[in-house]
Amino acid sequence: MFKFNSRKGNRHTDAPRAEKVSRPAKRARVNASEGKVRFAWTEKFDWGRIRIKMVVVVFCLLWAGLWGRAWYLQMVEGPRLAERARRQHTASELVTGRRGMIFDRNGQVLARSIEARSVYARPQEIEDFKAMANTLGPILGIEPQKLYDDLSQTKRRFVWIKRKVDDFTAEAVHKTNIAGIGLSKEYDRVYPFKHMAGQVLGFVGMDDKGLEGIERSMEARLGCTPTRQIVQRDAMGRRFYLHEEGQSEPRGQDLTLTIDVQMQFIVEEAVARAVKEYDARWGGAIVVDVPSGEIMAWAQYPFFNPNTYKDASPLVYRNRMAADALEPGSTFKPFVMAAALQEKKINAGTAIDCEGGRWETKNFTIRDTSRQGVLPANKVLRYSSNIGMAKIGLMIGVPTFHKYLKELGFGQRTSVPVADSRGILRIPRDWSEVDIMSTSFGQSISVTGLQMAQAYLTLLNNGQYKALTLTREENNVDEVHPRVFSQATAREVMRMMRDVVEESDGTGKRARIEGIEVAGKTGTAQKADHRAGTYGSKRLASFVGFFPADKPKYLILVMVDEPTRNQYGGVVAAPVFKEIASRTLTFSGIMTNTKVASVEETPAATPTSGRRRGLKLASLDVPYAADSKKDVAPSQDDSMRLPGHLAKAGSRVPDVMGKSVRNAVELFARAGVVPELKGSGSRVVKQTPAPGSVWPEEDNKVEYILWLSER
Repeated sequence: MFKFNSRKGNRHTDAPRAEKVSRPAKRARVNASEGKVRFAWTEKFDWGRIRIKMVVVVFCLLWAGLWGRAWYLQMVEGPRLAERARRQHTASELVTGRRGMIFDRNGQVLARSIEARSVYARPQEIEDFKAMANTLGPILGIEPQKLYDDLSQTKRRFVWIKRKVDDFTAEAVHKTNIAGIGLSKEYDRVYPFKHMAGQVLGFVGMDDKGLEGIERSMEARLGCTPTRQIVQRDAMGRRFYLHEEGQSEPRGQDLTLTIDVQMQFIVEEAVARAVKEYDARWGGAIVVDVPSGEIMAWAQYPFFNPNTYKDASPLVYRNRMAADALEPGSTFKPFVMAAALQEKKINAGTAIDCEGGRWETKNFTIRDTSRQGVLPANKVLRYSSNIGMAKIGLMIGVPTFHKYLKELGFGQRTSVPVADSRGILRIPRDWSEVDIMSTSFGQSISVTGLQMAQAYLTLLNNGQYKALTLTREENNVDEVHPRVFSQATAREVMRMMRDVVEESDGTGKRARIEGIEVAGKTGTAQKADHRAGTYGSKRLASFVGFFPADKPKYLILVMVDEPTRNQYGGVVAAPVFKEIASRTLTFSGIMTNTKVASVEETPAATPTSGRRRGLKLASLDVPYAADSKKDVAPSQDDSMRLPGHLAKAGSRVPDVMGKSVRNAVELFARAGVVPELKGSGSRVVKQTPAPGSVWPEEDNKVEYILWLSER
């Protein structure tokens, strides 16, 4: 029998053997119920906790990385990145804000600034130039091809496309939302009264800078002082201001002028009518309040509308009353007369030989429009004799003559804040004898209308210089100005100017105004022909007047350049003065304070006494009160022939044909009738009802009309 060695024997035996277990690294059990294979060693770990800890570790690492990155950006790259951001989005710019407004003396707005939008482009940010041009061109009214060429070919980083568009256009541009296209806030200047005082106000350019008139001369005040501010732009390129340091948008100061809108309208209407009627080149007028020296109105025609300054030529917006120096003509004569009186070279009664209207001296011929012989000095001015004034000028002498003209302001700019000319006043050593004679009647010297107004203001201020003013300042201090003429001299010349208008033989009779005494001086200046080198056929018609004559309230200067249908200042310019003055009397209320002349106050008219004023035309509806004790009862026929202030009402309609307006109105007023005046003039040429007819019993059904004319 053999023994079986289990170690060396046959593995396969008939007897069953127990299965041995492998090492832990190789052992595995099959869980039939779960269908999974598990390693024995994995049963020792809590994998739920392990996953949580891993998540925590990952987040801690990420958190540490973010803090590290933040530290790096802040501490290492921070200064460099901050500088780049500042340069890209924030900059220090010179900022200008809203201009100050301009008001008239009553607070009416003459000029103001309103917000506007301007369209700009940043070409580097535009993605599709063709699409941009086709979309934006029709909105802005720009040819798409031109817009495409301008923006696609430029190397500039910023380009203005269209400045100061209207709100509708700005909104349409905003809605397009095109990259590289943006809107910027600017200010547009608006003049509510359009052409009113256009040449005086001037205008501002596209960059909101004054280019003409008050807008330019007062730029330092109206234009806001530029300030350097921090400006930040958003992603769309729109800018806004940072106010952390108390910054605010700058703004110009407001300005109040002495101009009165209502009076300005009156003057502009009268000047425009005269220029059109006489087919003149241009016309202008200045109205000055004498007691204060304030310019109440300053008109020029053709008109200029600052709102559309691009459509006007420099010839239209040029302020000719201040910038054009012209020979003044006979309106210059009162200053020569005043200088001679002041130097006691003459007096009002000094005889001056006017040579019958023609005087040849030093190969120089002087002519007058009327043939006068020997005249007293006061009539030399009334008849506007060139010969008489030339002889008076020779009496004064060059040095003295020049001194007075300099003190009156000729040859220098005025204090009015406009761009005015100095004119031409040569130094004494350049004057010849012919020069002093021609200067005495307004030739060989060039002055502006503004200088003439300044000189007349000095004369009317009892001979003491008074500066014209165009702006109203609360802190104005009355300065002490030198005296040019004595009060007696000034009053004497003013009386002479009164005779020019009020006397029947004066050259300024067309400037008369019923109810108030007027003084003035006409002028008809020859204009030089620069091509021919001599005086040509063109004239400057002018008139300077003031009222009331004894105590001036308003000074009015009228100039009409190159009228063609008539050239004389007494015919062309004097009626303009009359229209302005008449409407100013009503506007200012002066006529309502004028008393009606009574019998005992009004002496009988004589040929040498002139016309006595005092009728209140504005109050003719007040019954005329006469003192019956003082009146002498005339016959019926006499009542229709005597002057109005001596006549009593008769039973029949008086004959007022050929009578003055004053006498005619007084005759009707004594019967309790207020006639209607038609036409312009100082004499009655037609009346209704007919003279000599019985007064109608039912006055309310009858029209009482007096037709007037210059005759």
